[in-house]
Amino acid sequence: NAFLGKYEESPLFYACAPGRVNLIGEHIDYCGYAVLPMAIEQNILAAVSVNNSQMIQLANTDPKYKDFTISVSGITIDRENPQWHYYFLCGVKGIQEQLSLSSQVGIRCVVDGTIPASSGLSSSSALVCCAGLVTMEANQQSISKAMLAETCAKCERYIGTEGGGMDQSISFLAEEGKAKLIEFNPLRATDVKLPGGAVFVIANSCVEMNKAASSHFNIRVVECRIATKVLAKVSGLDWSSFQKLGDLQTELGLSLEKMLELVEEVLHPEPYSRDEVCKILGINTEQLSVNIVSANTRHVSHFRLYQRARHVYTEAARVLQFKAVCDLAPAGAVLQLGKLMNQSHASCRDLYECSCPELDQLVNICLQAGAVGSRLTGAGWGGCTVSMVPTERMDSFLQTVKELYYMPDARRAALIKQSLFATRPGGGATIFTEE
Repeated sequence: NAFLGKYEESPLFYACAPGRVNLIGEHIDYCGYAVLPMAIEQNILAAVSVNNSQMIQLANTDPKYKDFTISVSGITIDRENPQWHYYFLCGVKGIQEQLSLSSQVGIRCVVDGTIPASSGLSSSSALVCCAGLVTMEANQQSISKAMLAETCAKCERYIGTEGGGMDQSISFLAEEGKAKLIEFNPLRATDVKLPGGAVFVIANSCVEMNKAASSHFNIRVVECRIATKVLAKVSGLDWSSFQKLGDLQTELGLSLEKMLELVEEVLHPEPYSRDEVCKILGINTEQLSVNIVSANTRHVSHFRLYQRARHVYTEAARVLQFKAVCDLAPAGAVLQLGKLMNQSHASCRDLYECSCPELDQLVNICLQAGAVGSRLTGAGWGGCTVSMVPTERMDSFLQTVKELYYMPDARRAALIKQSLFATRPGGGATIFTEE
């Protein structure tokens, strides 16, 4: 209806891409480690028509997101100003480049979304994925889901987010009723059957965090990169060729436990200054700035290498334990998974420092309300928690969280409908028509 009202024609097709909730494995995909998300029912939906104007006309059903028009051959993305339409253009540009599209059709598009923005449920990546799918279909091309996921993960970096590929992978590879273990290089997804007797409940802290607009996220990426290089140097390897803690483990052929011993041995808990990093690696500050630190983290003077590396290696182990419990389905599986989720939150809070007071408060309320496990999900610094709640406690859980977290605050109380909900694993991105 919005499309008809806007363009006075009917859409040719629709594209949709789901958001996701990461059950465990936070901030480790960009270090090369497997993660364990599931797609959610909330999604980004686009209605599309095709013409030969070579223009992209974008509109959004939410009036706070302004219309935007650009030529297919003149796409520029402003990193300094991460507006909604630039995420869409990331997806268009990624597919253009992947397919080497020399001539492209014009499109008219109306976008609608049910994923709360900046909530850690991957609304921005779903928008990039949806745009990639729209561009592929409008130009009558066909690419595998895995290739779409890899392309959309790469092209989101145009807006300055150095993510690892989890969000785009689950958006494309999800299947209804299943969570997925997602591994990288090469990208592969394995079904994970979640135990019966519990549901996952998402609760939004109502604190927004835009990853591309803040440097918190990219600082963590850089700290992990520097930790990798320092550990590689001490291990006698050519440190310049290592970017990820996971690649270093592969090269050294050590277990995650042994990598943790190496972290304890080599790195000190006190923050490292730029000078100390340069001295260890035998480089000057100019080389550090140009080759290792990213554009929006050049102002950072100290790096917490020990804490970040410790989080990554312990969290990578928790993901594998979580999957093993799901596979074996022992008695007490729900409690075991809950415990792993709680350990994950503590590590995100204390070692990775990507929580915030509201998230910590919300996690505590969720545990008090009857969850067996609760943790922040997504990048953190705001956004959502995910809690594992025994089915029989579900109603009282929702009531308690409502009363203790949402009702005392007028702004949160007004957002409660889209902020607190149970979810089940949804299906992946898809194209469909009216029929």
